[in-house]
Amino acid sequence: MLTVLKRIQPYIHRTPVLTCATLDQMSGASLFFKCENFQKMGAFKMRGAANAILQLTEEERKLGVATHSSGNFAQALALSAQMLGIPAYIVMPSNSPEVKKAAVRGYGGEIIECEPNLAARESTLAQVVERTGATFIHPFNDGNVIMGQGTAALELLHDVPNLDVIISPVGGGGLLSGTALAAKETSPKTKVWAAEPAGASDAWESKKSGKIIPQLNPQTIADGLRTSLGDKTWPIIRDHVERVVLVEEAEIVEALRLLMERMKIVVEPSGAVALAAVLKDKTAVAGKRVGIILSGGNVDLKAIAALL
Repeated sequence: MLTVLKRIQPYIHRTPVLTCATLDQMSGASLFFKCENFQKMGAFKMRGAANAILQLTEEERKLGVATHSSGNFAQALALSAQMLGIPAYIVMPSNSPEVKKAAVRGYGGEIIECEPNLAARESTLAQVVERTGATFIHPFNDGNVIMGQGTAALELLHDVPNLDVIISPVGGGGLLSGTALAAKETSPKTKVWAAEPAGASDAWESKKSGKIIPQLNPQTIADGLRTSLGDKTWPIIRDHVERVVLVEEAEIVEALRLLMERMKIVVEPSGAVALAAVLKDKTAVAGKRVGIILSGGNVDLKAIAALL
């Protein structure tokens, strides 16, 4: 994974690790926040998008890249493509946040809207790929994307050695599976936990049953975590993630509030889920050195103000 980090370094920020004495006291643990909300385009997904594009041949790059995404990966792929001077075609559900659509356009991506369901995403994407010849890059269920996402944890483990636990939010599982691979390679004694909204609990259900349980009608303010696990992310999570902690919506909102009031940083609901898990299960983290991945900071400020 160090090779991956070296490959993408010219295209990403090395994000800071912050601490907060108040949150340490509240949790009974030593917390280290990997601030991917300060990443280029505002989320960890820049890492995976850049790594995937950089693996393409020159001929593939000329035809561009395509994906379907409701927000952060859409922005990441559009910006990565812009930096390399290639086209990006982004299929986005019609109900995607306007702030994220505006960002994709600002990064030079061509948006093709579709109905807000997986079948419409996939059928529209197939039409785009057939029309353009662009290479489809999956938002999370792709080996190069997973390895790119894992570099956030790799940096964290380098900056803060001897962590007892790293906690990552989980949606499709790209960040979580990459985190698990980074810990296995760099710090095998570090446990990896997942944090997930109770209203979108497919990872928890999957770990419980030992097989992928599809996400059905997710209901959560953490819009980045409404996706089902993939067949590439699931085996890694099954084998290398110790546990999944479920959090309620009110707990996510309280974590958002604390991050803004105590740490003075803007984090999106999906990014606050890992802190919510720590504060919910204080007994499990008591006395431990805990890494928390704040996955992104792309928020509609009006929506966040209403939540708070």
